[in-house]
Amino acid sequence: MPLRVEDTATFRDALRNASGAVARPLAGMWVCSGSPLVAELCAGSGLDWLLVDAEHSPNGLESILAQLQAIHGYPVHVLVRPPANDTVLIKQYLDLGVQNLLIPMVDSVAEAEAAVAATRYPPQGVRGVGSALARAARWNRVPDYLARAAETVSVTVQIESTAAVEAVEDILKVDGVDAIFLGPSDLAASMGLLGQQEHPEVRAAVEHCLAAAKAAGKPAGVNAFNPATARSYLSAGAGFVLVGADVALLARGSEALAAQYIPAAGGQAPGVPAAGTPASY
Repeated sequence: MPLRVEDTATFRDALRNASGAVARPLAGMWVCSGSPLVAELCAGSGLDWLLVDAEHSPNGLESILAQLQAIHGYPVHVLVRPPANDTVLIKQYLDLGVQNLLIPMVDSVAEAEAAVAATRYPPQGVRGVGSALARAARWNRVPDYLARAAETVSVTVQIESTAAVEAVEDILKVDGVDAIFLGPSDLAASMGLLGQQEHPEVRAAVEHCLAAAKAAGKPAGVNAFNPATARSYLSAGAGFVLVGADVALLARGSEALAAQYIPAAGGQAPGVPAAGTPASY
């Protein structure tokens, strides 16, 4: 007989649990390399969640599928960000088995409603029906998948423009939006402060959205690589944070190695033992 399987808990469930009696914000990192091996390395790190990115990273359907398979079985939640709030893309991601979506550039109630509708089968939404062909339903091995599909999906929308900040209270009211996520870099750009995500006006806009989410009873997260900034946003009510990225860690780590072993012009590389000095490992 074929194996009958159940979908795992969603990120919505994790956020709900994190706000319980023993509350703790959820810490995560970006997974941008497109490599299943790197994704698996990050999955075993002990972090709470990973974001596989397809908006600014070299990820297509095949690489996302491979990363989902590599991460599966590790005690970590995985979100996937499509390149756009697009009904067809969202349908393909869901059929691949993506359970947690982070939808970029949601600026209005209508766009938030469209994102949710793309994750629901008719009559509640517009998702195309292909469960017999799809990994999401494990090729119809998940019991009652069509009737329960909405329960297996979480939708987080990104607030990353001045228009989104102005509409955030109404976006939070959209049924099916499980959480919001603040993107300070794009928000800064939309405010005419490109590259200045630490600017006081940007931080004030982020904190305004965190407060709005708290008032609405929905979780809010934020991207913050600077530890001091991350802690500040956590203190302001952020329930989940992205605090690093695989490619950034590799870039900075490899640069540190180069700085340690490649000599500056006319000098010896700092930290490199002189000739004849015993090596230690």
